[in-house]
Amino acid sequence: MGEVLFDVGDREYPFIAILEGEAAIHDVAGNEIIRHGASGFLGELNLMSGQTVYLRAVATRPMRYVAVERDAFRSLLVEDSTLSDLILPAFIRRREALQQKPGVGVEIVGERGDAETRRIVDFARRQRLPYSLVEPDGEARRQMPYVVLPGGPALERPSNGELSRSLGIGLELERREQVDLLVVGGGPAGLGAAVYGASEGLDTLVVESSGLGGQAGASRRIENYLGFPGGISGTELASRAVVQARKFQARTATPYRAERLLAADGGYRVDLEGGYEVSARVVVIATGAEYRRLPVETLEEYEGITVFYSAGPPEALLCAGARVGVVGGGNSAAQAAIWLARGGALVTLLHRRADLRETMSDYLIHDLERFGVAVRDRTEIAELEGERGELQAVVLRDGNRLKFSYLFLFLGAEPCTDWLGDELRRDRRGFVLTGPDAGATGLLETSLPGVYAAGDVRANSIKRCATAVGEGATAIQLAHQHLNG
Repeated sequence: MGEVLFDVGDREYPFIAILEGEAAIHDVAGNEIIRHGASGFLGELNLMSGQTVYLRAVATRPMRYVAVERDAFRSLLVEDSTLSDLILPAFIRRREALQQKPGVGVEIVGERGDAETRRIVDFARRQRLPYSLVEPDGEARRQMPYVVLPGGPALERPSNGELSRSLGIGLELERREQVDLLVVGGGPAGLGAAVYGASEGLDTLVVESSGLGGQAGASRRIENYLGFPGGISGTELASRAVVQARKFQARTATPYRAERLLAADGGYRVDLEGGYEVSARVVVIATGAEYRRLPVETLEEYEGITVFYSAGPPEALLCAGARVGVVGGGNSAAQAAIWLARGGALVTLLHRRADLRETMSDYLIHDLERFGVAVRDRTEIAELEGERGELQAVVLRDGNRLKFSYLFLFLGAEPCTDWLGDELRRDRRGFVLTGPDAGATGLLETSLPGVYAAGDVRANSIKRCATAVGEGATAIQLAHQHLNG
């Protein structure tokens, strides 16, 4: 009794299944969060990812337990679907609960309206990290923004990469890497390519500029994904895919932003931000697309404070009981509106079309009505009203004024392809051309032999998660044909 099983700031700890006895989970201040007894288990998502531990586990009664080290545990989850179906959803629910609990995770100290503070907050959101934002006072103003690590030191104005390494997120690359297959982008298409490439014997590396899972990883619920009649959360789908990729020895590295693609030594070289280089025999581009920003002059003042581009547990907690606007006519906008309404927000969905059925799945339209989401069509925002990033209202182009405390934007997507320059052919919107449109033979091959595009980044792609995964797998088949040709 009193044995510390793992502690805040640890990097390594095993999965613990309790046979007898009891363990209490405490936050960094020593406050008890929950207790687990016989037939229970300890851990949350950081057990899968290798992130720094945010909590302390202490035996409160004499214990008999089974401990399984991380790598062996990951293999068990892949091999035993029943075990995976029990544990992964529990890990995800625990992470979501931590995201809503003050005092757990990283502490970001900075002015809410400061651009550097917003960048760090956005990184924490994309990585699904538990965090709290603290307004500085007194002498702290000369150091902001800074981040206090769980059980560790403070980092002054850390880059995303520095914060990631300090928290044990992702692989740290060598300055020069050489692989068979380089996948640029860690969404469904990129992870699909990684799983199939690594399982078929290719030395595979995935580089991602933000968080693994892409936009799908931030989705509250994917209801129409084949094989999951009850739906699956984006976090769970991404977690399963990452575990599966790592089982086959694919490496995943974040956050590394691609800056340039060059032909080199019979293959290709991708230059990454920070002076890193990766040479590969074949490349799969799966960088996806990002939501467009609202064309309003003062938008930047509100971003990350009361204007957001995704809706997760922290946002649901923040918005409970408040008037919220969700802007967009696609499935992502509907999913966010429903999630926020279920959390107690008073939600209005704004879209510029005459009929939602032009862009939204029918089941989501019914759910909007079911959960009391008001819908305004033919509506566009012209102005934001508020002070110091605190939204008070929006002014529409027709002159009407709507009171909102928070705004969520899902305005369609722009491809993440600026880093490609003129190296391969793109359409006028920047999406990568493939197949006959690019003068190539394979459906997913770009204008450069041995370079493939999969998922939302590809011109004329079907913007669906299942399609992206299929394209990632298909790109590997084409890559093998290229390598063996």
